[in-house]
Amino acid sequence: MKDKILDQLKDAVIEMNFDDTEVLTKRALDLEIAAVDILNNSLVPALDEVGELFSEGEYFLPDVLLCVKAYENSYRLLEPNLKEGEYSTRGKIMLGTVAGDIHDIGKKILAALLQGNGFDIVDLGVDVSPEKFLEKAEEVNPDIIGMSAMLTTTMPAMKEVIDVFSEGGVRDKYKIIVGGAPLNKKYSDEIGADGYGEDAQSGVELVKSLLK
Repeated sequence: MKDKILDQLKDAVIEMNFDDTEVLTKRALDLEIAAVDILNNSLVPALDEVGELFSEGEYFLPDVLLCVKAYENSYRLLEPNLKEGEYSTRGKIMLGTVAGDIHDIGKKILAALLQGNGFDIVDLGVDVSPEKFLEKAEEVNPDIIGMSAMLTTTMPAMKEVIDVFSEGGVRDKYKIIVGGAPLNKKYSDEIGADGYGEDAQSGVELVKSLLK
């Protein structure tokens, strides 16, 4: 019975079924399935599969956004029941969209996929200045910093962030990765980033590889 509920919840997230996602999450908790088990056996595998479907071209951006929303609805119900120390995170990732850019859809998808894969997320939001990236990094001490830009006009802000870290003498302390529609690996290499993610799923794989 419990395994069936977990499988149904996983399918509900993948199928973007908000109502079933909430009902099944509550039912699983009522059956006294541990929140961490629901997370690890339903939500994490669901987002893994969603990421694969997106990479394979079977799901498109609107589909992924709806899956992420379904995931968030379930996670919100689980969160009060997730006990500190009950599960270990795989690392802390700080994300932000660079100064002058207010696009955050891709960043939100990456954040959800990373969270579903067991990473702690610190999301700085959009239009984040280089100084803010540095200030928050020193405050929360992330394992990886991810920058997003969706406009060619805001791409130079990525180098400005890296320069600020270098000038502050802490560049080697952090892994810095970049992503966004106008970017490519060549640009990532040119500005001295530690990696480039072509899309959200490749961003997840990049993070995993950097933290091995």
